[in-house]
Amino acid sequence: MTYRVIIEAPAQADMQEAYRWIAQESSERAARWYNGLVDVITSLAMLPERCPFAPENAFFPEDIRQLLYGKRSGVYRILLTVAEDTVHVLHVRHGARRPLRPKKPPSRKLH
Repeated sequence: MTYRVIIEAPAQADMQEAYRWIAQESSERAARWYNGLVDVITSLAMLPERCPFAPENAFFPEDIRQLLYGKRSGVYRILLTVAEDTVHVLHVRHGARRPLRPKKPPSRKLH
């Protein structure tokens, strides 16, 4: 089965931010990194369930999986969810960053 892959807006923003960060050191390296990232994300069209559950999975009602991309200190976690025949890429986060947590509702003050 081939899955449709959708890169959600937050993931697109994450990808652009990471590209700009890498490009500060080398625009050539940033372009290679970005093209490789797109290739890896595209590969999710086949067998996205091969990706293990992400640490975030414990905090959200839907299954959150991750696919690692990069080497050594440049590893990024591609966070995704699979719904029927569609893969939703939710975020692309540097591996050194803490796992995402749900946003807490605003606390109410009691008078």
